[in-house]
Amino acid sequence: MKMFATTVAALATVTLGGCNVLPFGKKEVATSATQAPPTAPAGQAQKFVISANPIASEAGMAVLRKGGSAVDAAIAVQAMLSLVEPQSSGLGGGAFLTYFNAKTGKVEIYDGREVAPAGATPTMLMGADGQPLPFAQAVLSGRATGVPGAVRMLGQAHADHGTLAWNQLFDDAEEVARKGFVISPRLGRFLGGKSPQLQAEDVRRYFKGKGGALATTGDRIRNGDYADFLKRLAKQGPDALYTGKTAERIVAKTTSGSLPGTMTLADLAAYRAVKRDPLCGNWRAYIVCTPPPPSSGVGLLELLAILGRTDIDKRGPNDPQSWYLFAEASRLMYADRDLYVGDPKFVNVPVAGLLAPAYIAERAKLIGPFAGPAPAAGVPAGVVTAAADTTREPAGTSHFIVGDAQGNVVSMTTTVESFFGTGRMVDGFFLNNQMTDFAFSPRDAQGRPAANAVAPGKRPRSSMTPLVMIDRQGKFAGALGSAGGNAILAYVGKSLVGAVEWKLTMQQALALPNLVARGSSFQGEVTKFSPEILSGLAARGVRLQPGQGEDSGLHGVIIRDGKVDGGVDPRREGKVIVE
Repeated sequence: MKMFATTVAALATVTLGGCNVLPFGKKEVATSATQAPPTAPAGQAQKFVISANPIASEAGMAVLRKGGSAVDAAIAVQAMLSLVEPQSSGLGGGAFLTYFNAKTGKVEIYDGREVAPAGATPTMLMGADGQPLPFAQAVLSGRATGVPGAVRMLGQAHADHGTLAWNQLFDDAEEVARKGFVISPRLGRFLGGKSPQLQAEDVRRYFKGKGGALATTGDRIRNGDYADFLKRLAKQGPDALYTGKTAERIVAKTTSGSLPGTMTLADLAAYRAVKRDPLCGNWRAYIVCTPPPPSSGVGLLELLAILGRTDIDKRGPNDPQSWYLFAEASRLMYADRDLYVGDPKFVNVPVAGLLAPAYIAERAKLIGPFAGPAPAAGVPAGVVTAAADTTREPAGTSHFIVGDAQGNVVSMTTTVESFFGTGRMVDGFFLNNQMTDFAFSPRDAQGRPAANAVAPGKRPRSSMTPLVMIDRQGKFAGALGSAGGNAILAYVGKSLVGAVEWKLTMQQALALPNLVARGSSFQGEVTKFSPEILSGLAARGVRLQPGQGEDSGLHGVIIRDGKVDGGVDPRREGKVIVE
């Protein structure tokens, strides 16, 4: 069933079959007090690139300067991130890409999520004892890798929206791979961490430092294997990964070891990205468009809708009630998201029911004066009973945004799942561990199936929600996304509230303290909240603890008075370039 509007203009004026559009609020777009960026020539949009690494941002802008499109530049950014930020994303992983077409006003979704091999079984993440495998054991195994999707997805997006030839997009990444790059403090921190991947043979060989220790911040790394692969990828196109020698090496790598996977050459050759209709809803002065399931964009829209039933817009970041409302709305959203969202090809996801105004009103009424036990999932229209979710999502992901001179915009979240994926490398890039994004237990004690259980050809549920915002005239108004596993929804929601509801600059909004409320857990950046807010939250039953919430990877942009107001997460090493 075609649920979503195909043009922004249509979405702005009517509710189409199955697409529940959130009501507009009364607030208008705030103006920014930051220094104005340069103004683009008449008839030309400002070009911008925002990514988690300065070298990657520069690579994207270099493509735009040559006349490349937003998609062209996105390919260059991803190729560079795979090299200089390998703990977070890469060509051996997957991604979601949200594209705003300035000429047509359409928002398009490219789903490059990994898929389970044809030989995958519902119990593949269970041990011989019938219990879920320990995560550290599963993540290092050959079973952890899904068929990579990012490269095929980028190839499809380039065929649709590329300007420069494919073989012109990898030169900078190839050059840096051959000459070497200096390990940044963030990468150095992960190399000095405790993740199980650091014991993997490929990780220790690639990052070999002095005296047998791993390399660290300031050391130079060269990656000739990756440079050679990029040269073939540029010449052969995406098939360079999905067929031939690289595909053979991926199969060999994933089918070895004590817990071998089942990936075959046929799985790789058969992979296809999926072009989907966006899931969009009206919120305040904007139309917010996100990827539909298996992404969790429906959860983000539900969060915004619930908050729209509160007075959070009349408060501000220094009011403990603001953060209490955000925490409680988050818990309600996560309860629904965790239970119901999965691959729509395999499970019925009650998208329309979750966004129905009457259902949103019911959920919002559950926010009382004091935080109680973990809220249960609601019962939206179209629901099918499912088992409680057991999915774990580490935070190894990256988000970037590109805008070209024609006004087209890419908002893309990309990942190898956990830090350094499985720790296994092929041709200079890490393989994802996306299969561990499925629920390890396919059924509960009552025999009810989990919406996110493993199945052959299935895409695991994702928290990645690269969004694009459109104004009421159908023009691009902003983009946002983050790394962070299941906390992505909280990170992005917080930043939207800050930038739109509280009229902060994008940089200020991204820098707001993170608060992740899910189930009975309240985690966040405790030391970044004032004593007054912490005591106010405690009086309402919310006692923040350190933990998840410390490591977001937010990047965002909002258009204010026709100019780009972009920001990067101060917790990472990103860079905004506007020309």
